[in-house]
Amino acid sequence: MTTDTLPTSIEAAVRLVLGLMPEDELTRIGALPRDALVDLHVSLGLWMRNYFGLWKDNQALLDATGRTHPDDASGVLVEALWQHLQDQRARLH
Repeated sequence: MTTDTLPTSIEAAVRLVLGLMPEDELTRIGALPRDALVDLHVSLGLWMRNYFGLWKDNQALLDATGRTHPDDASGVLVEALWQHLQDQRARLH
């Protein structure tokens, strides 16, 4: 991903993940309890930190999360994805 195609908002990052991740994996994440999201830190969180350029080029997304460290910012993004999946599940029921 180039610097000019990186998501610069939480919403854009969530939309991108939704488009890239297999449906069964999204279902698995959506079924997790909130307190289990920390378990995604070294998998999905690491991917987000690297793919979204949180370690170097994407200050806009880092700022959008309200965090100063990429580890913390990816936690915000994982939770935003999870919340989106929760909202989607609620609309279906």
